[in-house]
Amino acid sequence: MRSLVIGASGGIGAALLAAAAGQGEAVGLSRSADGLDLTDEASVARLLGGLEGPFERVIVATGALHGGQGPEKTLRALEAPAMAAQFALNAIGPALVLKHALRLMPRDRPARFAALSARVGSIGDNALGGWYSYRAAKAALNQLVHTAAIEITRSHPQSVVVCLHPGTVATRFTADYPDRSKLSPEQAATGLLSVLDGLGPEDSGGFFDVQGKRVPW
Repeated sequence: MRSLVIGASGGIGAALLAAAAGQGEAVGLSRSADGLDLTDEASVARLLGGLEGPFERVIVATGALHGGQGPEKTLRALEAPAMAAQFALNAIGPALVLKHALRLMPRDRPARFAALSARVGSIGDNALGGWYSYRAAKAALNQLVHTAAIEITRSHPQSVVVCLHPGTVATRFTADYPDRSKLSPEQAATGLLSVLDGLGPEDSGGFFDVQGKRVPW
């Protein structure tokens, strides 16, 4: 089992890389260690183009909750540049990774791709409002991955292409949001890999939480 983890320097990404390394060869790419910039397709193409496949697992563990100004609580707080930045990093970036990672995924046996999404990106589960840009960007990611899964099934019939919600994980990402039920990065990584490896082609295109339960769109 060879695994590729994008965003391997983050809290969840580092834990995923370590957990995957315990199961086989694992390669990690990140902005801090490799200069990977998900908002620049040339950067994505260069770094992924330098890898040799196949990778049976590709996981995108990148993301940002906000750009420094905090999630918007009201329409009055919306700013176009901040919204565009959220879409560039949380939706477009992972889609570009999938575009350039597809050649690294085997066609003749199971291949799994997962992008870390968030439950707040669920339209059906949204009962509180707020967090406009982050919610919308994650909803867009869900649609991009779902759409790609349909296409990829034709060339990679044993593929599983999904979005995963890791839960609330105790990382720098969530430091400002107290939650007594936070998972450790190691707990989240173990759960995510277990869920991903337990899915089959019939689940491709879906959205699952760290317990393996489907999250509504």
